[in-house]
Amino acid sequence: MGLTKSQIYTDRQNDLAQFFKVLGHPARVAILQYISQQEACICNDLVEEIGLAQATISQHLKELKSLGLLKGEIEGKRMCYCIDMVRWNDIQNQLNSFFNTTKSNCC
Repeated sequence: MGLTKSQIYTDRQNDLAQFFKVLGHPARVAILQYISQQEACICNDLVEEIGLAQATISQHLKELKSLGLLKGEIEGKRMCYCIDMVRWNDIQNQLNSFFNTTKSNCC
């Protein structure tokens, strides 16, 4: 979506569009699923678990973090990630609101 055109949409519409865009890659969905099932922050397990190169994993983590779905801390040379539950709940509420207000009188 071009920068000049995004201004004609609401912040909520732009936010949901960005969410869907970021989650449009199956590797990012797999990363989120894996991280969400862990009891602690994830540090270096993703390369072995997802099966992609470290550089590729890092790019996907960067996209997820830029959307605010992940929060991470740098510990020496390692970066540890976990789900940002505040942002996750915000997205969930937006999606629920979106689908709950949709009226379908279609055949």
